[in-house]
Amino acid sequence: MTTAAERPDAGTGPDGPGKGSATAPSSSSRQEGADVFGLDQPAREAALLPELADLTERHRDGCPEYDRILTALGVPRPAAASAISDLPWLPVRLFKEHELRSVPAEEVFRVLTSSGTTGAAVSRIHLDRESAAAQTRQLSRTLRAVLGSRRMPMLLVDSAATVRGRTSFSARGAGVLGMANFGRDHVYVLDEDDRPDPAAVAEFLRRHGDAPFLVFGFTFMVWRYLYEIARDHRFDLSNGVLVHSGGWKRLADRAVDNAEFRRRFAEDTGLRRIHNYYGMVEQIGTVFLEGPSGGSLYCPDFADVVVREPGTWREQPVGRPGVIEVVSTLPRSYPGHVLLTEDVGVVHGVDDGDWPGKRFSVTGRLPRAEARGCGDTFSGPRNTGPAGGRR
Repeated sequence: MTTAAERPDAGTGPDGPGKGSATAPSSSSRQEGADVFGLDQPAREAALLPELADLTERHRDGCPEYDRILTALGVPRPAAASAISDLPWLPVRLFKEHELRSVPAEEVFRVLTSSGTTGAAVSRIHLDRESAAAQTRQLSRTLRAVLGSRRMPMLLVDSAATVRGRTSFSARGAGVLGMANFGRDHVYVLDEDDRPDPAAVAEFLRRHGDAPFLVFGFTFMVWRYLYEIARDHRFDLSNGVLVHSGGWKRLADRAVDNAEFRRRFAEDTGLRRIHNYYGMVEQIGTVFLEGPSGGSLYCPDFADVVVREPGTWREQPVGRPGVIEVVSTLPRSYPGHVLLTEDVGVVHGVDDGDWPGKRFSVTGRLPRAEARGCGDTFSGPRNTGPAGGRR
């Protein structure tokens, strides 16, 4: 097996060095996302606004708690909205404090919970079968923009114990289980005790490394449990496509941001096709995906973002940071279609990137907001022992 360091083109992509930085979009990058990243911003507003307004009324009818909140805020029925930014939003934290669902209890098919620090309250998201099916379908459409329609052999940067034999899932478990549907011949990078298993990775690459393969994991875990063992064992990941999420907080002390993450993977392992995504259990099925050029996240056609100024809550112009609001037409069994997050971000441009619509980035968390996010809550191996080795 050829290692990344032995290849003469290590550290450069098919379009030359620096592929991880935000560059001018190519026509091919626009075409590959056309199925679900096709609406420019005016068309998106026109398509989503009436559907989101209808969802607001649907949830007011089905969820008395939601209706009482909007009534207390003086929101009329129907809500008057001439733009997506005019729609009434809920703070995402309310799902940690209240049971909010728009379907009868007997129709609940699955309950998802958010990640958080130990002892912190978690969101509980109630899905009926219709909502669960729609969210799976739209997630598939979104990821096909970068994965194509054929399932690839898959490395999961997690442990099989995370998803085995459960009916209720954490955000981490739900993410692993959902993404596993997009691959085949699954191999887990961690063993049953959450220890790295380089022998399993080596065997996977022996069998599948000469053709395209899929890698999924949460950002911190991908760095600690895939990048570091791939670098140390000189694994060649050049045919991989990495999809990752979960935030950068636990990589800050290692001086690793998105650009450094992409650069080091490319130089040390040959892996260049890397797509970060932003999403949350409160809008499960909706992911905002990093474009082929890197550096910016994009909204699928059934979703959008609004960046609001803290305090006034007015929409911020392009280039000015604020609190991220996420909107999606997918949440139908609970009122999660317009949510104000606890994340800070900025819109960098509109209809000027790899794909149409807004392109944005997440820059941090609101002060005093609880730690959230999948890989950032991973505590490491269940038993002490040398990292990178097997028991």
